[in-house]
Amino acid sequence: MTALSKKLASTISATRQRTISSISGRVSRFDGIMIECSGFPATIGTLCEIQAQDGGTIIAEIIGFQNSNNLLCVHETGARIAVGARVTVKDDGHLMAIGDDVLGRVVDALGNCLDDKPEMELNDSWPMEGVKLNPLARKPVNTHLDVGVRVINSLLTVGQGQRLGIIAGSGVGKSVLLSMMTRYTEADVVVVGLIGERGREVGDFVNTVFSAETRDRTVVVAEPADRSPLLRIRAANRATAIAEYFRDKGKNVLLIMDSLTRVAHARREIGLALGEQPTSKGYPPSVISLIPNLIERSGTGLPGQGAITSFYTVLADGDDTNDPVVDTARAILDGHILLSREQTQMGIYPAVDVPASVSRVMNEIVSDDQKQAATIFRRLVSLYLENRDLIMMGGYSAGQDPDLDLAVQLWPQLMDIIKQPYDQKAGFDDSVAALTQLMKAG
Repeated sequence: MTALSKKLASTISATRQRTISSISGRVSRFDGIMIECSGFPATIGTLCEIQAQDGGTIIAEIIGFQNSNNLLCVHETGARIAVGARVTVKDDGHLMAIGDDVLGRVVDALGNCLDDKPEMELNDSWPMEGVKLNPLARKPVNTHLDVGVRVINSLLTVGQGQRLGIIAGSGVGKSVLLSMMTRYTEADVVVVGLIGERGREVGDFVNTVFSAETRDRTVVVAEPADRSPLLRIRAANRATAIAEYFRDKGKNVLLIMDSLTRVAHARREIGLALGEQPTSKGYPPSVISLIPNLIERSGTGLPGQGAITSFYTVLADGDDTNDPVVDTARAILDGHILLSREQTQMGIYPAVDVPASVSRVMNEIVSDDQKQAATIFRRLVSLYLENRDLIMMGGYSAGQDPDLDLAVQLWPQLMDIIKQPYDQKAGFDDSVAALTQLMKAG
């Protein structure tokens, strides 16, 4: 960009900002979270500044309209806002600043730096809600992605541009599995969205995955559980938009979002505040529409572009895998990885329940030998787990079922394929070789 064009762009931006900031209204009602103010031209998602009684400003976001007034939701709890306070538009919330300088950084939903590094120089922009792609023009998923985890590489092979869910209850090792993939994947760029997680886990995750080898390709967008539901939704959109930007530049991107359930919970809070009726186990219709809209933004790009391979963690509350969020996500995703609490109790990490997990594109991108070996592996694990109690009680004797005999004989080696130390990487070729050699030996 020439000096003249930069000056012109700066002038246009400054003029646009002055125009936006001249739009304002007054607070007419405030109930602690929701604000109703006199109407002025603005769209849903517009960010506004509200004068607080202590002289500062509070950020709020327009979420709807009622009786020609604007409805806003504040980004902070306990805000000291009085009726009649001035409401001024800060930004229309449509575009975000982006650039290569975001790599190696930790930001929040509004793009503010959470680390102690200098401010970023971001010269490009990208729509927060993404850019729609023609589904018929997208490239097919035809190449595997090495995620550095043996059980996934060999038995649940992931394709570049595939979307998968990691479904589990609490405390079964989701965060550990995600950090392993973040550190060991061969992707060019890794974007991690930590949405609605504990603040302690955010710090631990960042300290773990930001090493000398991974820092220059990784960006983290974090909004802990104690933040506004609007910020949690905006953080999910920002993480996805960052992944889209690098995909548009031809990069192979790995997008990890932990968790999709917390994003759905945030949307539920907003929907109920707006008066939506809870139609499915407490979830309003806007939640069910949010999930596919977010997931469909990832995937392969157009010819000449890269691909976004995405993993979304889905929390099965009370280990209920029939939860509406779980069902909706499973229907739209290209596969799912179920983590087993029983395997966690047995000390098997990562606790992937292989028979209950599926990668819907695996058979199209792997060799026949790997497909056959994976099929045999699944059958042997299923047989052993179905008869485990009988075997432990001594009620089974060898010779009654050749397949079960083989499963019992190979059980320690089968578990070695699944188990992997946290600090060890398992490349794709090594993972497939270990699987095929074991099945041929058996």
